[in-house]
Amino acid sequence: MLDLKTINTVLGEFEDRGISRDTMVDAIESAMATAYKREYGKRGQLVRAHLSMDTGTVAFEQVKTVVDDSMVRFPEEGEAAEPETHHAHAHHEEEELADGELPRYDAEKHILIEDAKRIKRDAKLGEEIIFPLEPQDDFGRIAAQTAKQVVIQKIREAEKLSVLEEFGGKKGDIVSGIVQRFERGAIFIDLGRATGIIPYEEQIPGERYRPGERIRAYLYAVDEGFRGVYLRLSRAHPTFLLKLFELEAPELAAGSIEVKALAREAGSRTKIAVASNDAHVDPVGSLVGQRGVRVSTVMSELGGERIDIIEWNENPSEFIKEALSPANVIDVALDETEHRATVTVAEDQQSLAIGRGGQNVRLAAKLTGWNIDIISAKGENVAESDGESVEIADAPVAEDPAEAAGVMPTESEDVVLTEASEEKTELPAEEELSTTDGEEVVDAEESRDKMAENE
Repeated sequence: MLDLKTINTVLGEFEDRGISRDTMVDAIESAMATAYKREYGKRGQLVRAHLSMDTGTVAFEQVKTVVDDSMVRFPEEGEAAEPETHHAHAHHEEEELADGELPRYDAEKHILIEDAKRIKRDAKLGEEIIFPLEPQDDFGRIAAQTAKQVVIQKIREAEKLSVLEEFGGKKGDIVSGIVQRFERGAIFIDLGRATGIIPYEEQIPGERYRPGERIRAYLYAVDEGFRGVYLRLSRAHPTFLLKLFELEAPELAAGSIEVKALAREAGSRTKIAVASNDAHVDPVGSLVGQRGVRVSTVMSELGGERIDIIEWNENPSEFIKEALSPANVIDVALDETEHRATVTVAEDQQSLAIGRGGQNVRLAAKLTGWNIDIISAKGENVAESDGESVEIADAPVAEDPAEAAGVMPTESEDVVLTEASEEKTELPAEEELSTTDGEEVVDAEESRDKMAENE
């Protein structure tokens, strides 16, 4: 007889971990049946156990399947029968059968139809006949240890199924957890009932994390392994950025606007092409937000990654012009055969069109799907890109002015001017700087003193 108080306490604890009482009772019954067979059973015997949650008693029974000579084969003369030994191993090795070969008749798990009808008149082939076994509650150490292993295995399987059920529905969404540890470049995230892994290649370059720090990531895969469930997370995945925008922009989550194309270099820069399904909704303004608050929130989550939001255009020429923003494009010539676009820009727009290290033209090529060649107004070749690499002419390319100033193409002029004025007024009056006719910069108060002395 088992202690019901202890069992109910244990069942309650596992219910908190997402494992149902029925699952745990089934695990206990399987363990008891395994222990009984190990201690008192015979080879080939099928034993079941039933636990009464009212009394705590365990009833054991043997199960036999009703068969006839068309379902099993009987040992021929001279063929040695398997010996019936007590204290059989808990895990009985199944008989290996060739294709089309019938299993050998075993009196411990089979019963002939004519014998079954003597016990039950309406017995049918394939039906199970139950035979009660003598109750036992005294098991040896090995049998008890075997039962313990069965319970542990059942619990692991139940936890695995529970985690799969919970996080399988979250696949493709953003999950939040706490940084647990670092191992071989990978970050392990505590998600409560499971542990997520951010591989090195799915991390944003330059980001640093500390144990105990809360982090958000995109759940892109739920894998079932031998040791448990593996949750694959990513912060570099393009969809992670889209999901962040869905949290900030209700129009995107509701489907009023949609993302047509996206090109991302995690931690550095992203270009998004959006279109509106509602004539009354501005697609670019919806993602930028009032005074740039929405896009700024997403950028902060991504460690300051620059985000260019442009409007989708079905005309390839116009779309390529938008994709190369903030540069102003003079002309776009398309070669449909080679799927290549030749873009003409003014001399002072070359650095903007190419970007630092060719990033702007590379992302534009990836976003539009066209190979892009940049040429000057004089017809000189400046840069070529296929979306993966960029070949830049020998002429040096200046640093992107907009990038150096921290100005996004999607920011309105009002936002930029307001932010600039706010930054200027934050400086105390005594720290304001003035410039003389030369390049020497002196403190404003010191300059006033010198002027007084000259007078």
